[in-house]
Amino acid sequence: MKIFGIGIDVIEIERVEQAIEAFGDRFLARIFTEDERDYCLKQNRPAVHFAARWSAKEATSKALGTGIGELLSWGDMEVVRRESGEPEMVLSGDGLDFCDQHGVEQIKISLTHAKNYAAANAVALSIS
Repeated sequence: MKIFGIGIDVIEIERVEQAIEAFGDRFLARIFTEDERDYCLKQNRPAVHFAARWSAKEATSKALGTGIGELLSWGDMEVVRRESGEPEMVLSGDGLDFCDQHGVEQIKISLTHAKNYAAANAVALSIS
């Protein structure tokens, strides 16, 4: 496997808390899948987990070099947890099409958070 691209992102958790307070379910549904929302809302501080997933999606868009827009939308990306607890980025729609066209086989992600910040990095791996 070869590295197609890498990305990193950091966000203030307070920014996500404010967006949730201001826009509620409309904001959450625009950015996060139903499963992501279900998982995060079960946590003690949901905004921390939403922020980490936001960062993972931003980092993924940077690793792919697409940004979030025409070639890759928020809904094309989903952070899931493997049985081991390891986070995994799953793509669908236009994001999956982009990866198929460019030989991207896998996107490895890592999430972290502290009291005020959440961050993530992503490495897109290709076969060529």
